[in-house]
Amino acid sequence: MIKIRFSLILAGFLITLIYSCSTPKSENQSSTTPGVSFEKEIQNMIFDSHPGFAQAHASTIEALGNGTYLAAWFGGSYEKHDDVGIWLVKGDGSSWTEPQIVAKVRNDPHWNPVLHHSDDSKIYLFFKVGKEIDHWETWVQSSEDNGNNWSAATELVPGDKGGRGPVRNHLTILSDGTWLAPASHELNKVWNAFVDRSTDQGKTWERTPYFEIDRNLIPEEGIIQPTAWESAPGKVHLLIRSSAAKIARTDSNDGGKTWSSVYLTDLPNNNSAIEVAHLGGEKIALLYNPVEGNWGDRNIIELAVSLDNGETWPVRHTVEQSPDPDGEFSYPSLILDGDHLVFTYTWNRQKVAFGKVKIKGL
Repeated sequence: MIKIRFSLILAGFLITLIYSCSTPKSENQSSTTPGVSFEKEIQNMIFDSHPGFAQAHASTIEALGNGTYLAAWFGGSYEKHDDVGIWLVKGDGSSWTEPQIVAKVRNDPHWNPVLHHSDDSKIYLFFKVGKEIDHWETWVQSSEDNGNNWSAATELVPGDKGGRGPVRNHLTILSDGTWLAPASHELNKVWNAFVDRSTDQGKTWERTPYFEIDRNLIPEEGIIQPTAWESAPGKVHLLIRSSAAKIARTDSNDGGKTWSSVYLTDLPNNNSAIEVAHLGGEKIALLYNPVEGNWGDRNIIELAVSLDNGETWPVRHTVEQSPDPDGEFSYPSLILDGDHLVFTYTWNRQKVAFGKVKIKGL
């Protein structure tokens, strides 16, 4: 086992600052509502370096239910290189197995792995394959022994070009058992988002139309990489990466079959990936870069919590920040494991950072 400590973050950091509506907070400060606090338990790097890849990006994290986790990412010489494949580790957050390549279906770039722990304890790994994002395919493989052995990879929707199923963020299992995969399509620099739904645990999929967006409200590329939660039975919501300097949103009242027109939230977005974790009811956590501007800096990553279904975000904590504008802490993956928020993110395209935070008072 490899044990690697993250030297750039001070250990044992307890955040118990009290949030006051009358006192404005800058985006770089931490704040909490009365009675709500975070206690950081682990912050480290999953690996130091590896001869199999020079760059690592777009990680995904999943809990195995026994205090251990699987993490995966795409790695190779650089993004879009033909040698890029999907790499996997297992660990308890403090120590990790040696990274192993777990998916490489052909000599084309691989992208955006998504781990999914199903109700029947099977682990699924979704990922993209293709020379260009515009025409990539979604592939899937599964494990019945917590990631030790994997089935052969198959196309999720045979013959599809453009990407079905989860594009980057976790699937959501709705209250009626439906699997909802937040999806998007990038074609000729025009971005659109939709969801894929499966009512038979991933055997077959039915996609929605693209969400309705106002291209004047959201100029340039558009929207991609949604992240989902269900606040009440049938009431499903998405926050979406956008090119409009703000995080976008859409809502559904019928289990994700139909969706409202896309609108903008007050949350800043630098046209980089985000992810939410549902904490129950109208409580959600978000890991994102709190930076405005299309293709803005990625040198700060923040954890925020909403208690009112995403209307306001009074609980905020800067996870990591660099004075270097070229620093990159991006593409977070976020889950709730018991009373812990567990996450990974890209660290300067060189490594994958891991964090585990206990959330109290919710």
